[in-house]
Amino acid sequence: PELHSPPFLLFLAIYSVTVMGNVGIIFLIAFNSKLQAPMYFFLSNLSAIDLVITPKLLENFVLEQNITSYPACMTHFFFFCFFATAECYMLTAMAYDRYAAICSPLFYNVVMSQKVCNVLMTEAYIMASIGAVPHMISMIELSFCGDNVIHHFFCDVLPLLKLSSSSTYINELLLIIVGRFNIFATTVAIIISYAFILYNILCIPSTEGKSKAFSTCGFHLTAVGLSQMSNVGIYILEKKVEELNSKLP
Repeated sequence: PELHSPPFLLFLAIYSVTVMGNVGIIFLIAFNSKLQAPMYFFLSNLSAIDLVITPKLLENFVLEQNITSYPACMTHFFFFCFFATAECYMLTAMAYDRYAAICSPLFYNVVMSQKVCNVLMTEAYIMASIGAVPHMISMIELSFCGDNVIHHFFCDVLPLLKLSSSSTYINELLLIIVGRFNIFATTVAIIISYAFILYNILCIPSTEGKSKAFSTCGFHLTAVGLSQMSNVGIYILEKKVEELNSKLP
């Protein structure tokens, strides 16, 4: 217990700050009439997505029992796939919102009406379902012999595939087609949006106007960078490294 206390307190502190921050953002946007803009609508949805996944690591530290049942693991896997994909498309919707705000300010309220925001949010969750359901079905079809040790802090796709005693060809194919499509489609859409944004900002004559326009995109660019770089690193580069290692004598 003594050895587990420092990491438990560290992770508890990080998780508590994250939860309080996201809950604070949601309530602040919900009850502040000045924050009823499309940008904050998407931000509150993004905060809600980040609240959904609760780390079992904290429970493991307290109970000193690193055991996860098969149904719990599959449930965790599905919701992680669903909300991770939804987050990618929500960030893409936010990029479109920034594009509309900077490139078409006079028509912003028309282009980003509440109806359009609801459609973009719904499409994000639809794409998340399309991405998560095939992964879940193909994962359930795999065979796992006896008890296994997952060399990861949660039930992610690559660690689970390593433990399977049956063919993972379909799962790997889905990871390539569905996973990479979601990453590249959202990344390309965000890059195109910011290419137009950058062009319009550079056309602003005053330095103050340019600075103000750039400042509105700072948070979103940071979130996009962290999200997409981690996705590429985990699901594309790591897979490439594993393929290269498997070919070594």
